[in-house]
Amino acid sequence: MDRRLLALVQEDAALSIGELGERVHLSVNACWRRLKRLEQDGYIRRRVALLDAHRLGVGTTVFVAVRAAEHSEAWFEALRKAVIAMPEVVEFYRMSGEVDYLLKVQVADIPAYDRFYQRLIRAVNIRDVSSTFAMEELKYTTAVPFLTA
Repeated sequence: MDRRLLALVQEDAALSIGELGERVHLSVNACWRRLKRLEQDGYIRRRVALLDAHRLGVGTTVFVAVRAAEHSEAWFEALRKAVIAMPEVVEFYRMSGEVDYLLKVQVADIPAYDRFYQRLIRAVNIRDVSSTFAMEELKYTTAVPFLTA
């Protein structure tokens, strides 16, 4: 039952409790209690609206690979603070392998990316930055995969 509710909510968080309950065959109160428990237990982190980056003028997606200049707590904290403060960064990961960190960045165009890049390298000493521009979005989802059976 919980998985069915989670699948519905991640598909459309705007569904009312009544609609959700009807689709999973629960009363409104029982459905509300389950959703509240799923939120309290951390299965539902938050409910948001997904916006169209192209319509908002930030349709250029850039994947930025960062190689650290050093591997200290102080260096990482400086990077973390800089990246968190940059709204263009929509995802930020610590990686294994040749690349230390990977950023997904949304900007208007290449000049906007260059301005972002200049701010990034001024904020923290970086050994290497490599940028890859997405040519076409072939699949995009925020849905977490799990079996609903």
